Amino acid sequence: MNMIKVRPARELRVAFARWAVAQTPKVRTCSTNEFEVPPRLFTYAPEELLIGSIVDGHRYRSPLEDERLAAASQVRTGIPEEPLPLLPDSAYGPDAVSLPEPERQLAATSPATARAAMTAAVVAVDVAAANQQPATPGAAPSEGEGADIVCGVCTRPFTTKRGLDMHRRQAHPEA
Repeated sequence: MNMIKVRPARELRVAFARWAVAQTPKVRTCSTNEFEVPPRLFTYAPEELLIGSIVDGHRYRSPLEDERLAAASQVRTGIPEEPLPLLPDSAYGPDAVSLPEPERQLAATSPATARAAMTAAVVAVDVAAANQQPATPGAAPSEGEGADIVCGVCTRPFTTKRGLDMHRRQAHPEA
């Protein structure tokens, strides 16, 4: 009989073990942190004990998580001439450039103003990047506090050599 291997999340192991020994027949362990659950019994396992578990080598995704992901992935359309909602800071990547406050306020007023403000911000970033000296290929950049290391291909600045190396491998594999 095929068994389903369940490795509960660390903080739920004791609770899962209590549930397992309360079953008839008892659910067996197959390693120090993994249980073998019969398929007919797996469907009765409490959802809160399975969240965060590894089931047959895959992370368990609860139906509640699926509903949240489905709701978040629905396409939302804007209404012409209405401002877009502001996003929290956590929605932006670590290297995102924030608009200065006047442009941010303008961007919230109308789509046309938002496009103009974004264009101005992108041009300002491009001008700032163009004014920096590109790194010479093969030269060891300094790792000092706040030192800017610039990509020799696209002039994107980095604060560490490791970040620059990762960028070159991903963005410029041919270089």
